[in-house]
Amino acid sequence: MTKEKEAENQSGIAKEPSMHFITLVIWTGLFGGIFWSFMGFLAFYFNMTEIRPNVILEPWAIGSWKTGWLGTLISIGAIGFFSLMAAFGYYLLLRRFKSFYIGAGFGIMVFGVVFIILNPIFPSIKPFMQLSLNTIITSICLYVLWGVFVGYTISYEESEIRMKEQKENKREANISGSEG
Repeated sequence: MTKEKEAENQSGIAKEPSMHFITLVIWTGLFGGIFWSFMGFLAFYFNMTEIRPNVILEPWAIGSWKTGWLGTLISIGAIGFFSLMAAFGYYLLLRRFKSFYIGAGFGIMVFGVVFIILNPIFPSIKPFMQLSLNTIITSICLYVLWGVFVGYTISYEESEIRMKEQKENKREANISGSEG
């Protein structure tokens, strides 16, 4: 057994997650935000929702460019960035729960934060109770799917890491037991 493993076993403190896992969280959050905000744009394009991804630029950008194709691309990228931050929140708080229900609940919670709490900073989003039923249902579905994607990916990787550690610890225990 290596000195690092012996020190870890004696102290009872597990080592920090690998950089691979943090990289996975970054890519999952970024890709999830970009993909699902693009799906949101398609939902807007096909009149399934009144809200387009460009609303994210309203508090910070001035000019009509933000409603064009460039604004749409920048908005989708910005949503990817905010999704990355939300993925880190999931990583910190909920990664140990391997259930798609937790991810769905996380998506609903983020929906509530955006549409109810942060609603005043987005002038083109009507107050929640004035939104059409199509907009609410489509938006909730997109947020739930995003939450399941981000949450389950992170939780699955956490579960795989724990299983590897358990197998490694069992193997080391068998080796040290056979030596004694």
